[in-house]
Amino acid sequence: MNDVAKVNGMVLSAMPIGEHDKRLVIETCELGRITVFARGCRRAGNPLLAVANPFVMGEFSIVPGRTSYRMTEASVNEYFRDLASQMPGVYIGFYFLDLVDYYGREGIDGTDMLNLLYVSLKALLKPEIDNLLIRRVFEMRLLFINGEYYPDENEMNASMFSICRYIIGSPLGKLYSFNLKQDALKELERICDRALKRTIDRELKSKKIMEAFLNI
Repeated sequence: MNDVAKVNGMVLSAMPIGEHDKRLVIETCELGRITVFARGCRRAGNPLLAVANPFVMGEFSIVPGRTSYRMTEASVNEYFRDLASQMPGVYIGFYFLDLVDYYGREGIDGTDMLNLLYVSLKALLKPEIDNLLIRRVFEMRLLFINGEYYPDENEMNASMFSICRYIIGSPLGKLYSFNLKQDALKELERICDRALKRTIDRELKSKKIMEAFLNI
């Protein structure tokens, strides 16, 4: 009998399989991005019914198989239920999940991306923080974590260079503790768009949906 392992992570996506099961993609601290099957989770009363959904964060008990894992139980820390009523915040959240899915790899520690994802989803729940700023800060910090971006002072003015240095280097607890004027935010958007164009090699469906709700 296979041993049960416990991992900490967040469900990035959930796809129905057959009549009662789901195929989950979970980004974990310990194992990186993994595929996990939740057997019977779509049956009423199944203990996995509420946990086999995107945005659910917690500790998952899994049994390894040949090419995937099977979930046996879960202890949830955060469901992010309030995000569902935030427009367009929920669509930005799904875009964040997609970006983490894009960069996640099995066997690579996912702690930094998970921590960034958590504080960013929490920020989306705070009406005093501009959703557009949250999006761009998340993108830049995620690219930096994955070695895809570092600000070049020759490509921007000194003020924007300081802002970008803050985004990639500040403690996560202070990452969303600032606001930008409209012209500075527009410049940050241009920088992020250039960096993403160089690194993301496919169109993310969630990005199209998000931008439609942002009226871009």
